[in-house]
Amino acid sequence: MARPLSVGVQLPEVERDVRWPELVAMARAAEEVGLDSIWLGDHLLYRDDGRPERGPWDAWTTLAALAASTERVRLGPLVACSAFHPPGMLARMAATIDEVSGGRFVLGIGAGWNQTEFDAFGIAFGERASRFEEAFEIVRRLLGGERVTFEGRFSRVEDAVLLPEPRRRVPLMIGSNGDRVLRAALPHVDAWNTWYADYSNTPDRFAALNRRISDLAEEVGRASSEVTRSACALVVLDRDAGERPIDGDVVPLEGPASIVADGIRALAEAGADEAILVLSPISERSIRSMGEVLTLLDGR
Repeated sequence: MARPLSVGVQLPEVERDVRWPELVAMARAAEEVGLDSIWLGDHLLYRDDGRPERGPWDAWTTLAALAASTERVRLGPLVACSAFHPPGMLARMAATIDEVSGGRFVLGIGAGWNQTEFDAFGIAFGERASRFEEAFEIVRRLLGGERVTFEGRFSRVEDAVLLPEPRRRVPLMIGSNGDRVLRAALPHVDAWNTWYADYSNTPDRFAALNRRISDLAEEVGRASSEVTRSACALVVLDRDAGERPIDGDVVPLEGPASIVADGIRALAEAGADEAILVLSPISERSIRSMGEVLTLLDGR
């Protein structure tokens, strides 16, 4: 029996200070236990939320290293902020990592939300939807093999082209629930992703949000069946050792492997094609523990 949906894992972001040897060990563990994908958040700095200031390693250089250190899993940013790099450079970086990975890269992309990191690194925060619309057009057209000339309010390229020519069009995944960003992206993307807090980590609320995405896709002229649905899911393995706060009305998946597997199946029944597990705590050991969950999902 095939598992009901693709299952991936988000590698550590700012849960604690994680160095490269541990990161690559986690990525290789994900491959070994049978997970389908690994993901990295694209952030610069967190502060002013009552916890010590913290930041992750650069997502793009880390993804390039992980692409060269793995063989099977898909990988990508969850999700890349379109404002952190000029759009032409985003497209070049995506094409390069896809080449290094042998065609396993997925460009998750969004408009960004954390004003602290924008301000700290001198990146304009205002009019993010408008900035995204322009950047996304350039990125997706370049990755689509076009030679692009574009002049907008925020972005400009002149006769830009990706060379060496990419081996394929890199798949695009939009990470947003904002109306304008979705309207710009849904006509073109391969997938849509949502964070677990946006649907309280419950199948019913995911189903409702998923229906909204389907309706909006149809409004912008895209068959809803053409857009793969991806849901991040919070899995708490140990409340005492957990590294992520359980905020608001979020209902985490927690308990034995059978409970976690049932929760993933419920997401599939609610319309998800992919579950990206956000494990708390996140470690090589916790990733390896998902092997039992995958066995249950595979029906073995």
